[in-house]
Parts: sequence; structure tokens; C-alpha cells
Amino acid sequence: MQVSIETTAGLERRMKVQVPAERVEREVEQRLRNLGKRAKLNGFRPGKIPFDVVKKRFGGEVRQEVLSDLLRDTCSEALAQEKVNPAGGPRIDTVNNEPGKDLEYTATFEVYPEIQLQGLEGIAVEKPQAEITAADVDAMLDNLRHQRARWETVMRPARKGDRLQLDFEGRVDGASFPGGKGEKLLVVLGENRMLKDFESGLDGVRADEARDFEVRFPDDYASKEVAGKTASFHTQVHRIEQQVLPELNEEFCRSFGVTEGGLEKLRAEVLANMQQELADTVRGRMKQQVLDALLAANPVNLPKALLDEEIEHLRQDALTRMGIKGTKKSVDLPDELFREQATRRVTLGLIIGELITRRQLQVDAKRVEQRLQRLAEDYSNPGEALRSLRSNSAVMREIEGLVLEDQVVDGLLEKAAVSDKSVSFRELMNFHEHDHEHHEQEHQHGHA
Repeated sequence: MQVSIETTAGLERRMKVQVPAERVEREVEQRLRNLGKRAKLNGFRPGKIPFDVVKKRFGGEVRQEVLSDLLRDTCSEALAQEKVNPAGGPRIDTVNNEPGKDLEYTATFEVYPEIQLQGLEGIAVEKPQAEITAADVDAMLDNLRHQRARWETVMRPARKGDRLQLDFEGRVDGASFPGGKGEKLLVVLGENRMLKDFESGLDGVRADEARDFEVRFPDDYASKEVAGKTASFHTQVHRIEQQVLPELNEEFCRSFGVTEGGLEKLRAEVLANMQQELADTVRGRMKQQVLDALLAANPVNLPKALLDEEIEHLRQDALTRMGIKGTKKSVDLPDELFREQATRRVTLGLIIGELITRRQLQVDAKRVEQRLQRLAEDYSNPGEALRSLRSNSAVMREIEGLVLEDQVVDGLLEKAAVSDKSVSFRELMNFHEHDHEHHEQEHQHGHA
């Protein structure tokens, strides 16, 4: 088998392969003879069909199968022979596959870039230094109270913090527009989830009151049909509710899985969770700085195949989060939405992979187990979740990859120029009181 490789452009290579005709014909004949032993044809006993008859009846079909298999097998052999590892599957174009002549084809593919690895020592890293105060714990407990709050109907005028149930319909220049109509919408005044003019228009409204007001859409509003325009809204309020917070008592503590020790025990567990999240955030901020420095110091010419694959992976993740399953896409998500993130991920993957190879790093089994334990704690049945995670090969590969990445970052941090930066817990965690989406509220034991 003759093989030659040429560079076409950048990372792209074209490999020419020539397979001797004798190998092709030998494989065709062997398969036809094996087929003749088990084939069934009218007028012939099994295993007694003359070879010429078998060849005439099945020759074309068998030849195509042999050619398909030889293209795959000899391409792999040629790549191994030339010690080339393609970044993505080769595109094979047949040059000649006539019977009796050598099989000739070309395989076009990209190779992985050579990475020199620069800027590995003395990376400037700021380490956030924050303390969790009693006031921070109080604020977190207040958030937990809001998470367990109930709503009760009131007959007074609406004010900030109240929840309204209403119907609405908006028009621009007398015409309706997409998203401009809704029924039984729940709006909490002061949450700023609606446009400012919309919330302002409902201030002081009463249950069963109809109210009309105007709302100006920002110039950069997502819907271009109404961006920068003023709409007239008609609203009908059905109900006004005020939030009632639970008392910090034994019952409240039990709702978070704390059956003994009361409020003191709950405070201790909340503090422990906050400390863990603080440590994770500090670690994450430092890791981000290390990875940013690696990217800046090591520009990489990416194989298009790897970038396209990562873009598609991110697109499928996005579709899944949107609740769209299968190959049919009811939402158009263009490549450009994911290109920047995909470029970063593929580049870092290549750089970190090179570091792992050069340093001959082996995955730390203890750190893998720690990650598994942390993941399992988020489920109502940690033991069952742990068994399920361990049995999922894809999850295990992902966790092992993340652990190896952390091991690389740890090695770089040992040689980094680290400086401390004082910051408050709230600033570092972007923590706000009554922030119901703050994941610290996902309390231990899987109850919250």
C-alpha cells in the first residue's frame, strides 16, 4: 500500500492512498466463496452453487461492500503508518475503483496544532479575601424565610412587594403585537421583572380595577417590532396578595431538615453552606484568571472540525434547556451564538491536554470521589444517586476531565504570583437579600 501526505492549507492535510488490486480482488473472491457456501438459489443445493454463478449473481454487491470496508480499514492503516492523528473524521474521495486496477483515493482531514506552551510561570492572580459576618447569615436566613413565604389576599391598594394577578393587552399605534397580550399574569411589584413603566402604571391599583397606561419600550428591546416605541396597555387586575413570612421557629427549622438544635443548628448549617460556597467561588475566580492567562499566552490555530463539533454540542445543550428534543429544530440557533464560547472551550481543551501529556498527569481518584459525593448530595437519595453517577461512563469521563483540569490549574497556581484582595461576602457572591434564585437556598438534605 502506497501512502503520501501533503499540506493543503493551514492544518488541513490530503493523504493519497493506493491499495494494490491484488488485495481488492483477493478479498472479493474470498467473500464470494464464503457466500457461496451459505447462499440459497433456486435450482441449486446449498453449498453446491458454482462460483461463476455466485459471482454473476452477487459480485457487484460484494465488491461494493469490500470497497467500503477497505476504504475504512486502509485509511486507518495509512494514518497509523504515517503516525497521524486526525482532528475529526477524514473526508474520503475515491479516485479509482475499477475492477482489476489498484484502488486509489484521497483522504482530507485536519491535524491537531502544535502547542508550544508559553507563560506558565508567574501568572498574576488576585485571590479574593472575604469574611462571612453575622449580618450575612441573617440576610441568608431572611432569604430562606422569603423562600417559605405564603401569599394572602388583601383588599387595600397595591404597593411594592405585593403580587398581582392580572390580564393585559398592549397596542402600538392601535395594532396588537407579539407578546403584547396575557391572562392571569402574576407580577410582583418591585421585582423589576416587567418594564419600569408597566410596574409604575400598576402602583396603587385595587383588585377588580381596570387601568390604562402607556409603556415605552427601550431602544435595545429584544423584540424589534416594538423597540423604541410607546405602547398603550389596558389591564384588568383580579387579585392583590401580600407576602407573609414565616417565623424563625422550630417549624421553620424542620422545613429545612433540621429536627434538633433549632435555630442555632440551622444558623450553623447555613453558615457551613455559605463557607463552602465562598471557598468554591474564590477557587473559581482564581481558576478563571489562570485559564484567561493561558489563553492570552497561547494563541492556537483551531481545527475547524473540532470547533464545529463543539458549536453543535453547545447548540444541542441550548435546545435541551429550551425543552426542544430530537433533530427537528423549531428554533433557529445560528453558529455565531456559540462560536466565542466554543472557541474558548476547544482552545483551553487543547492547551490543558498538552499540559496533561507533558506532565504525565494521572487523574486523582480521591478528587473524583469527592466530586461524586458533592454531586450526589444534591439529590434526595444520595446513595442511589452515587450509584447512578458511577455507572454512567459519560458522566465519569466528564468528572475525570474536570479533575484533571483542576490538577493542571493547581500546578500553575503553585508558580503563580498571587496577591490578596479584600472584598465583602455580598460583593464577591453578588448576593442580594430576598434573591430567591440564589442557589444557597438549595439547602442541605435535598429538602429545600
